[in-house]
Amino acid sequence: MPLPSPPIRRHSNKANNELLIKSGLCILIGLAVLVSPYFIKSPGMQGIVAGASLVGWFALALGLAFGGLWLRRKFTRSHGPAGPQ
Repeated sequence: MPLPSPPIRRHSNKANNELLIKSGLCILIGLAVLVSPYFIKSPGMQGIVAGASLVGWFALALGLAFGGLWLRRKFTRSHGPAGPQ
């Protein structure tokens, strides 16, 4: 007796759009934190923002991960489930 096929997860358009928005915002925040020390004129403030570069890299990585998840959901949704039928 064959096993039943696994359930197909359907993600709503709203969830996908929210994921895309999260991705864009995280990428913007990460880039802003990483680039802003070059535009700040005050040396003290420049050092403070430059010290937060780890936060900028984390936000950038998180945004890229959200974007990759959004692409994966979009790709699997448009092409259907993969695997033998």
